[in-house]
Amino acid sequence: MIETHNLTFSYDSQKRFAFPNLRCADDDTLLILGQSGRGKTTLLHLLALLLTPESGNILVNGTDLSQLTGADTVGFRAKNIGIVYQRPHFVHALNVLDNLLLANYLARLKPDRTRARQLAERLGFADYLTKKTTRLSLGEQQRVGIARALMNRARVLLADEPTSNLDDENCDRVMDLLAQQAHEVEASLVIVTHDQRLKNRVAQQISL
Repeated sequence: MIETHNLTFSYDSQKRFAFPNLRCADDDTLLILGQSGRGKTTLLHLLALLLTPESGNILVNGTDLSQLTGADTVGFRAKNIGIVYQRPHFVHALNVLDNLLLANYLARLKPDRTRARQLAERLGFADYLTKKTTRLSLGEQQRVGIARALMNRARVLLADEPTSNLDDENCDRVMDLLAQQAHEVEASLVIVTHDQRLKNRVAQQISL
């Protein structure tokens, strides 16, 4: 479960966000909607521990993240939070498979090649595991990014526009996979999007 209380963040005196309290239980999905500039990605980065809030609290399965040290934060994020970025970030010197296995390494877990291949098969890029990520299309890179977020069976899955570059078929495939994986490990799934196709799929929604 992930929840927030009185969360605020400022880039400068002219750009300050105060976010509504949110709660996403285990095995549940929350859709965060809003136009550009309303702070959707900022909120997701706060939940992912990539930004530090100006005030307020974020709790993941009862752990108050503001109480973690810098080193503890890195380890906690690697083991408990899976992030699907709007624009995937990869180590370009590594091939697709090794980029997936990097998620295990950062969490100090044993490399799970079987899971990597299973996720690649289900997301339709099993033939690309030995390729460099720079040789993939944007849609293919996005699917690899989703697989990487699922590698450690995170208790919280955060997705920033996971379907924005996908056609309808792959949009449904990705949403089905995210929902199924979250259900299998009883994870909270939080999706930030302006993709109107998702509004009819998720009952719990917050607009910024």
